Amino acid sequence: MIRVMIADDHAIVRGGLRQLLSLAPDIKVLAEAVDGAQVLEGLRRELPDLLLLDVNMPGLSGPDLITRVKSHWPELPILVLSMHNEGQVAARVLKAGASGYVTKDSEMEVLLGAIRKVAAGGKFIVPEIAEKLVFDVSLGSGDRLPHQTLSDREMEVFRLLLAGQGVNEIAEQLCISNKTVSTHKTRLMEKLNLGSTAELVRYAMQHGLLN
Repeated sequence: MIRVMIADDHAIVRGGLRQLLSLAPDIKVLAEAVDGAQVLEGLRRELPDLLLLDVNMPGLSGPDLITRVKSHWPELPILVLSMHNEGQVAARVLKAGASGYVTKDSEMEVLLGAIRKVAAGGKFIVPEIAEKLVFDVSLGSGDRLPHQTLSDREMEVFRLLLAGQGVNEIAEQLCISNKTVSTHKTRLMEKLNLGSTAELVRYAMQHGLLN
């Protein structure tokens, strides 16, 4: 039996995953978490066989959370379940220590297969993301797009700005100061050579980053 912890801040998503996994005779939902703090608390209480992790949650999340988890439980398999279908996001979480990456629009059989493979110690990436990763690797560093030069935190701020959040909201969600958010915003706008939020949205549309 594969015991899974589901970590996602959306109750409907957690409920759907719980119902889906209940249909598999070899998979059991052990625990749920809505943010990074609950993930760490739950893992300290009882370690699952696999952590099914949303890449964007309030507070500590994404590569930062994966790095923290792997530093305490290096043998715990982590399968990321994300709405993002670009290779850069997958590359960041895989580099941080995740063993797999599945998008939320994947078929049920794909997700179940990924859980089984990753729990058994294997690796799994949905084919469309794997193809993008291969393409990204084939690009020389001088050919990288501007948004591919952003740090993990800058990319988080970038996505939250695209979601319409202001500096104060982003600071609260990421548990950092307003000043730090403003610094990240300034740096990412400089890297992308943009001057306004409207230009940021236009850039995201041009590069398929609005998901």
